Amino acid sequence: MMAIPAPELDDLQAISQRWGLKISDGDLAIFKALIDGALGSYHEVDAMYEASKPSAPDRRSHRPDDADNELGAWYYRCDIQESDSGPLAGKTFAIKDNTTVAGVPMMNGSRIIEGYVPLRDATVVTRILEAGGRILGKSACEDLCFSGASHTCATGPIRNPWDKTRTAGGSSGGSGALVAAGEVDMAIAGDQGGSIRMPSAFCGAVGLKPTFGLVPYTGAYPIEWTIDHLGPVARNMADLAAFLTVIAGPDGDDPRQSNAPSGIDYTTGLNDGIEGLRVGVVAEGFGYEGLSDPDADARVRSAAHRLADAGAVVQEVSIPQHRDALHVWNVIATDGALWQMIRGNGYGMNYRGLFDPEVMEQTMRGWQSNAHLTSQTLKFVILCAEHALSHTGGSAYGRASNVRPQINAAVDAALVDHDVLCYPTLPFAAKEIPSADAPVDEYVARALEMIPNTAVSNVTGNPDLTIPVSGGDGLPVGMSIVGRQWDEATLLRVGRAYEKLVGGFALSPMAQARVGG
Repeated sequence: MMAIPAPELDDLQAISQRWGLKISDGDLAIFKALIDGALGSYHEVDAMYEASKPSAPDRRSHRPDDADNELGAWYYRCDIQESDSGPLAGKTFAIKDNTTVAGVPMMNGSRIIEGYVPLRDATVVTRILEAGGRILGKSACEDLCFSGASHTCATGPIRNPWDKTRTAGGSSGGSGALVAAGEVDMAIAGDQGGSIRMPSAFCGAVGLKPTFGLVPYTGAYPIEWTIDHLGPVARNMADLAAFLTVIAGPDGDDPRQSNAPSGIDYTTGLNDGIEGLRVGVVAEGFGYEGLSDPDADARVRSAAHRLADAGAVVQEVSIPQHRDALHVWNVIATDGALWQMIRGNGYGMNYRGLFDPEVMEQTMRGWQSNAHLTSQTLKFVILCAEHALSHTGGSAYGRASNVRPQINAAVDAALVDHDVLCYPTLPFAAKEIPSADAPVDEYVARALEMIPNTAVSNVTGNPDLTIPVSGGDGLPVGMSIVGRQWDEATLLRVGRAYEKLVGGFALSPMAQARVGG
């Protein structure tokens, strides 16, 4: 806890000058006395909070050495199991290191937060443990989660289990890599612009960004309130459905969940098939000039049309607003992240919910001492957003929010005539990890270039499942399956139908070796 000292007159004079208040020295002395009195409430609240806050449990954990961290995908290792029965019994889990596990250090991939030890389990962690799951550690992630590749993590790059020279994707790269390598059965991942789906696609796993608000974000480090999601990563659809069943539903502490349903068993109907289901293949998701790999596009289009073999009706569909969504996301994610995550030390203000004051203080101290150690991607965001906000006062963010419903309306209209929409999760397969001394433009491009399709569902809030549509001899390629809000069950059913068509999803070489061993 950081006590607030009484201000000096010089402090108040500096504030007055910064805001152009033009307060006289005599009036400043009066204001000082008023502020000294007002600070009593701050001290009383501190005392109330200190009397009620929990103590971190004693959970043994350790930083893995290189021999135990071949992919750089672990941040901390632990072994936590609180029940040996339940729907997740016998399954192992990694928790993305933006999500709290009480008593286990959390860094969020960044020197800004390094040294923080949470006092509380995130809601999803509590639910995993109550359902019999066994947590084996915290999976490494990108610097404050602002990257779609895996080279910005402060502890070093996270490597792809199909080819260790290539990116595992971000920002949940550790989660995707550990699942795909067979080191854990499932993992929690986070998603503001595609960060569940990007590592899943690059690493050949299945990952679901649920409908906005379905899975409680309580206990995860925020970036921007309106695009924050947590969700599951797994190697097969049965595990993914069981995992979602456990973690979904309101917890009473996350204001993002005002409309979320509860008590849904997503394993029910998983194998019912997709006879007559209408699939729209979105033309605008393919063929990004200078970005899309024609081979990846062809594989995804072929996979989407292959759903007809399971009885689906597959048609091409055009949604021009699909490509507008990236521009809306850029403004919301850039200005919104600066306002909440950076200026607001993660949580910001002005909403009811369960805050983490300890990590807010840790973040403030980190920005004061370690800002120069942040990634080039975060430096780009700060520079761009500060420039924009200085000229717009936040009105650009307001305009982006006001045109956001146009994207929702276009997607909703397409989902009247189609049950799901399909397109490439990413425009290409995993690229090589940039060198440590890569120029800034290359570094930032590799971190952000892959998001034009994934960002759409963060703008709209629709559920978005990625499944691998190729593997074995080649690098994995992901196909996104997008559905109506709160209709995760249909997406899972489509993913399962495709999984059956191909005889199961291919395992990475590392997972094959583990199974063989």
